[in-house]
Amino acid sequence: MSNTTNKYTKLILGLLFDALGYVSFLIPGIGEFSDIIWAPASAWLMTKLYKGKKGRVAAIISFVEEAIPGLDIIPTFTIMWLYTYVFSNKKKEQTIEVN
Repeated sequence: MSNTTNKYTKLILGLLFDALGYVSFLIPGIGEFSDIIWAPASAWLMTKLYKGKKGRVAAIISFVEEAIPGLDIIPTFTIMWLYTYVFSNKKKEQTIEVN
């Protein structure tokens, strides 16, 4: 799989996982219970999508965001994708231009 394909596959998966995180809002009362299962699952998925230290940090953030009621609205997977493929790439490009 090419790097570009992998990049957009991660985006699609991230959007899907963020949508799954919103499911708890659809089922009043039972929804927050689903976060008990989804919080560790989302953290594990984050470590599989993003390797290394940044993946582990994102997994912790994802776990906390899903475990604390009311924070489910934050699209953690999408934010991580943007950080990895948009904002980090801009920093690299600026560093290359300076050198």
